[in-house]
Amino acid sequence: MTQWQQGKVIENQHWNERLCSVKVEVELPEFEAGQFIRVGLPNLTDAQKMDARPYSFVNAPHEDLLEIYFNQVPEGSLSNRLAVLQESDSIYVADRAAGFMTTQEIPDGETLWLLASGTALGPFLSLLKTQLPWQRFKKIVLVHGVRSADELTYAELIGKLQQLHAEQLIKINSVTREQFEGALSCRIPAAIANGELEELAGIAFDPEGSRVMLCGNPGMVADSMAALQEKGLRKHLHREPGHVLQEIYK
Repeated sequence: MTQWQQGKVIENQHWNERLCSVKVEVELPEFEAGQFIRVGLPNLTDAQKMDARPYSFVNAPHEDLLEIYFNQVPEGSLSNRLAVLQESDSIYVADRAAGFMTTQEIPDGETLWLLASGTALGPFLSLLKTQLPWQRFKKIVLVHGVRSADELTYAELIGKLQQLHAEQLIKINSVTREQFEGALSCRIPAAIANGELEELAGIAFDPEGSRVMLCGNPGMVADSMAALQEKGLRKHLHREPGHVLQEIYK
């Protein structure tokens, strides 16, 4: 049974009218970068129940504050309540983390591709704030697919990572509903299939050297997986090592 730790909101940042990130002071369980944890608030009609859902860590294990990044949706009763939390408000965090979207899970290779749509950028930021991916891969390509340019969040953090790892990190944006300088104008799966992503990165998808972590909405993950399979990459499983590790955001 889940045990809940009470935390205190330190910051609630609104990136645009829908996207928020909340930082929380709370006693966190041990976790690995790329994992997720359940976050909740007491039910409005029955305080003995908790309205909760899993959110990926944006913070790295060495950072003190929990940070979650989420999309406020009209039917999302929890996300709408999280979006209006203010400094010092209470929030509840589960006593254990879960998930397999970690650097340790993916086999060794030359290039690590991190393909994210929307708020699925969060776990990759957690990964990139640790040392392991930089030690294991010569190149890391971070691809963020969004609909509009105001969804290209965490620019300051990503800029710092690019300064620290100038020879390793390549950042590529995909903006599908408006023109944005330097960005792809098609969805990530299409950019894989037509070769635009490889051309922009200057690196080919290669079963021998490429490892892919794929995280996003169900359609993006399924279509990207199909496009990667056409290039000879297969899903990574414990019983059958492969090239692509995936997680679906619902």
